[in-house]
Amino acid sequence: MAHEYERRRTFAIISHPDAGKTTLTEKLLLYGGAIHAAGAVKSRKAKRAAVSDWMALEKQRGISVTSSVLQFEHQGMRFNLLDTPGHNDFSEDTYRTLVAADCAIMILDAAKGVEPQTKKLFHVCRMRGTPVVTFVNKLDRPARDAFELMSQVEEVLGVHTVPVTWPVGSGDLFQGVYDRDARKVLRFSRSEQGNEKRAEVNLSGIDDPGLKDLLGEEPAAALKDEVELLDGAGEEFDLERFLAGEITPVFFGSALTNFGVEPFLEGFRELCPPPGPREAAGDVTVTPTDDRFSAFVFKVQANMDPSHRDRIAFVRICSGRFEGGMRVHHYRLGKEVRLNRAEQFFAQARETVNVAWAGDIVGLYDPGLFRIGDTLSTGGAMTFDAVPRFSPEHFGRIQLLDPLKRKQLQKGIQELAEEGTVQLFIQPGREKDPICGVVGRLQFEVLTFRLQHEYGAKISFDILPYQFARWIDGVEDGAEGAGELKARRVPLAVLDVDGRPVALYRDSWELDRSVRDNEAWTFHETAPIRQMG
Repeated sequence: MAHEYERRRTFAIISHPDAGKTTLTEKLLLYGGAIHAAGAVKSRKAKRAAVSDWMALEKQRGISVTSSVLQFEHQGMRFNLLDTPGHNDFSEDTYRTLVAADCAIMILDAAKGVEPQTKKLFHVCRMRGTPVVTFVNKLDRPARDAFELMSQVEEVLGVHTVPVTWPVGSGDLFQGVYDRDARKVLRFSRSEQGNEKRAEVNLSGIDDPGLKDLLGEEPAAALKDEVELLDGAGEEFDLERFLAGEITPVFFGSALTNFGVEPFLEGFRELCPPPGPREAAGDVTVTPTDDRFSAFVFKVQANMDPSHRDRIAFVRICSGRFEGGMRVHHYRLGKEVRLNRAEQFFAQARETVNVAWAGDIVGLYDPGLFRIGDTLSTGGAMTFDAVPRFSPEHFGRIQLLDPLKRKQLQKGIQELAEEGTVQLFIQPGREKDPICGVVGRLQFEVLTFRLQHEYGAKISFDILPYQFARWIDGVEDGAEGAGELKARRVPLAVLDVDGRPVALYRDSWELDRSVRDNEAWTFHETAPIRQMG
């Protein structure tokens, strides 16, 4: 068991939109031997879409709107790569995915540096104690000075930087990278097959007299000066400080041209930690070597295979050994369930898995048993308080455009709500017109697209003026509780999918007034987990 978990590496990739996340994902798969040719980002609107963006809308819009799981073997390691949406409107999916990762790759655009979404996601990693490795991308374009970029990362994110590789030029003059540990210069050139295949590389020592012939006299002299400055004033790498999130190792390159990707993958392979201990409720520490199987659901995806209308619950294994057909305790339902079908993924491609270990991500066929945040375990009940659900910031009432498609709408909206695409609320007396809550407005567009293309229900949204949702303890569940909220001048009283009363507010003034006037109530930003039965 120890050997199996120790060779697992489970990581997420985070970035601001357009920093090159999907491109780098493809190139890691190319250099990891999982694919033989990578499709450039520009070709995504053509026949060959990026391997990790499988949903029709993603291919159409050229953005990632849902997290995907990609698994591959490289030099004896089993990598579980969690590709996340970069767009701010899908940040909730990214936050949940980070909970399942043991490490994160943060991609920065070499011209733009630290951008707002990068900052948010980095702080989620810091909050969770997730170590972060940085890849500075797009060196093939005009870029900021590398020293200036390092300073910005340190000032804005409050983390020390330790460059592992260093760029040789930038823009049209970008030739490759210097490996500081090996003291080798890697000069890249494009292969005859262009960006789809590995870049060709020539090696030279930093003190090699022939370096100026390889790079040119001026670039060689500039590199030597920069390396001397780095060696004299730079921070030393410390593994413990990296794992504690105090320092971030930094690599430079261009995912599009493949320059610097191979040394990055080799360095990341050594840096990314194996699965570690996790905290469960009741001050219980779960370690990967525990005999007891434990796992939590961090994502539910409907219609990965539209022809079969299936639902897959993505599960992160925290301890023990998974076996197909095993019986486990389902904490929220308060009962034992059998895990019949399990699969592992490479985007849409999937294969049945009979055995998996701590650190692995498996997809469980879901007949409607699983929700995000569910804990599964052998040896009795336990729960990880691991997966946050965020209070929606935008609300819209669904308007069904074809009344004959009512059944399709009900099925679709229920499945997509369980998937975490939206949060669903019902206003007593208007049950036929459900209200959807989302973190980002673009999620409305995704929901409209998916309901039409996956379920055949054409809808529009009547956007509502509310900004805050609060779950209320201190009143009864169901319509009676919603009625009490309404009687106490809550702007809009609704029920969530479990019949719990939720108050919607237009602004912080309304919310503050309600908190002040109702001291007997407890206001929650997220829905508290309750065990059934």
